[in-house]
Amino acid sequence: MGLENCANCGQLFVKNSIRDICENCYREEEAAFEKVNVFLKKRENRTASMVQIINETGVEEALILKFIKKGRIRLVQFPNLAYPCEKCGRPIKTGKICETCMKELRTDLDSFEKERARQAEIAEREKTYFTMDETARRKK
Repeated sequence: MGLENCANCGQLFVKNSIRDICENCYREEEAAFEKVNVFLKKRENRTASMVQIINETGVEEALILKFIKKGRIRLVQFPNLAYPCEKCGRPIKTGKICETCMKELRTDLDSFEKERARQAEIAEREKTYFTMDETARRKK
């Protein structure tokens, strides 16, 4: 625990492991969550898109995304909701990056590992000492 400035309003507050914002902003976020939650609980709103939720509740998209990422809104129940991939921005429903970016990262990692192995092999070869060179050995 320590003193910090609130990320939303800049007010000084005692930060703890549960919250990263001051008490006033926390209350505002909870009120916003309640608006979104009440809206989504209605059967006719289960297929609402992000734009519809923002228009109907007045809650900012960034805050709704925060609720989703913290697991307070579960996308399994809402087929038209998603959040952006942290690498490319495509809409996703789970994780932090989309499958395309995941494959790209795996390919890059595989390439890196192959290059690392090749560099280790070269370094190992350079450690090898020969007692006579190849041309001298062939003359015998």
